[in-house]
Amino acid sequence: MTNFPISSMALYGVAACALAVLIGVYLLISPGAMRLSPERRRPAGTPTVSGMTRVAGQATTLIDRLLRRTNKGVHTAVLERAGVTMRIQDFVLLLMAGVLVAEAVGIALGGKISGLLLALAVPILARIVLGVMAGRRRTAFADQLDDTLQLMASGLRAGHSLFQTLASVARDAEEPTSVEFARIVNETRVGRPLSDSLEETAARMQSDDFTWVTQAIAINREVGGNLAEVLDGVAHTIRERNQIRGQVNALSAEGKLSAYVLMALPFGIAGFLLFANPEYMMKFTESAIGYGLIVASVLLLIIGGLWLRKVVSFKF
Repeated sequence: MTNFPISSMALYGVAACALAVLIGVYLLISPGAMRLSPERRRPAGTPTVSGMTRVAGQATTLIDRLLRRTNKGVHTAVLERAGVTMRIQDFVLLLMAGVLVAEAVGIALGGKISGLLLALAVPILARIVLGVMAGRRRTAFADQLDDTLQLMASGLRAGHSLFQTLASVARDAEEPTSVEFARIVNETRVGRPLSDSLEETAARMQSDDFTWVTQAIAINREVGGNLAEVLDGVAHTIRERNQIRGQVNALSAEGKLSAYVLMALPFGIAGFLLFANPEYMMKFTESAIGYGLIVASVLLLIIGGLWLRKVVSFKF
């Protein structure tokens, strides 16, 4: 049997072919490089900003610039009196969206006139709701003021300072008293004079009783004396005023209810006719006389509303 010598070049060639085959097999069966999605490559905790969020942010920025050219503080005070923590620019944007939606719904259901009426009704309704919320908040603040003064007097008798007493009221009282006193405490901590914060709170809540409290505290800080006894005397006066206020509200409740019904009756009838028989209401938009009657009815309604408000409102 003859042995054929195998050269070293042939061995190198076989090894190279085997290595190439192994590399090819590995490339075919390997899973490939791991690719992360853009969301996973972002740092943890970074929120994803959508296009709608960016548009809303730009819109609120534009509204804020427009409000700064006017008296923005007046509009912000309306929300503060109602206890709404939303920014004024966000509230305006939400109100504009509500107007557009109401107009679209009105046009789809009854035509352009109903759409215009519903669009006008949205800001009016928002103003009414804010007024009702502010009124309820003022009433609750006035009803809690008696207990608030007793809590302050007890804290002063226990040896606490005036600032500690205000902080305890902000911590233990109910809303809206706790919110208002917490604002007073925070403003005082950042360096604002206490008397200014108290006066602004009295003006914001439109409370003559709290104005007396503010004046009593200011006089006591200037001339000294027993502030706990002064607060007890003011609390006794406020307690008697609250009793009289409750009696007046009970006697005037029937008149207020009648005023609400009379003011809502024209809107209810007009809305029912718009959806039940639109052609009957469209007669008012076919001539100048019809538009004149609409304007005259609105003016008379406003005059009647102001008259009824004067009749059923009592100040004492």
